[in-house]
Amino acid sequence: MNSKTFLILCCFCSAFKIGLAQELILYKDVDTTQLFMEVIYPENLEDNKEYPALVFFFGGGWVGGSRQQFAPQAAYFAKRGIVCFLVDYRVKNIHQTSPFESLKDAKSAIRYVRTHASDFQIDPHKIIAAGGSAGGHLAAATALSQGFDEGTDALDVSAVPNALILFNPVIDNGPGGYGFERIGEAYAKFSPIHNIRVGAPPTLFMLGTKDRLIPVITAEYYQMVMEKVGSRCDLKLYEDQPHGFFNYSNFENYKKTLQASDEFLQSLGYLKAEPVIEIR
Repeated sequence: MNSKTFLILCCFCSAFKIGLAQELILYKDVDTTQLFMEVIYPENLEDNKEYPALVFFFGGGWVGGSRQQFAPQAAYFAKRGIVCFLVDYRVKNIHQTSPFESLKDAKSAIRYVRTHASDFQIDPHKIIAAGGSAGGHLAAATALSQGFDEGTDALDVSAVPNALILFNPVIDNGPGGYGFERIGEAYAKFSPIHNIRVGAPPTLFMLGTKDRLIPVITAEYYQMVMEKVGSRCDLKLYEDQPHGFFNYSNFENYKKTLQASDEFLQSLGYLKAEPVIEIR
């Protein structure tokens, strides 16, 4: 794709203020907690047409964070013709919960989107999960980590997305990996890198070479194991970039990772080539 034709949508405010059709959905009611997702729709939805879905999970170490983290990316991909979802999930600072509840919520969110595919006008076989850092872990774990299901979920509905876009994801929770002190021996089932298996969804993995939490060698090993089981894993390394390099506040890398994500989805047939989007 000619980079000159790749025009980035610049979002200076939340998804609620970008002029796209949106709605706020209660997707889960657990204990005394209500969890919501923002849905951002493409312009001029065509009747009887199904669109891909892109479900974003924010980062924050399963401790904090905001679903608005990926609002700029969601606005862009809605302009490109994807129905986007910005998802809340339980975190320690607000709900006094563990990473295990975060993963249960992520799986519930994927199931909710798939169950209500016709309501959202999406193709249930073209659901992409995306996330950064701990949100990247959740995206990957919905695909790879078995168990950690909410008891009230309809378990006959798959929580496995059809593709993954991972921004410096936490994929190793084992000894020496991120979060082991909270995960403990459950890492064997919780940690994505320890649960790669045949049928893993095609994945885009983006990482800065100076990330202090996710070593490059860990990402390279993840890619190697994915390829050994016959799954695609595109690893893109960004020289001298730290953790969180992809966020909108780092606009040049935001554009680069957005372009890489767009090209990845084109290669899967989820998007057409040569996006033309007005800059705002």
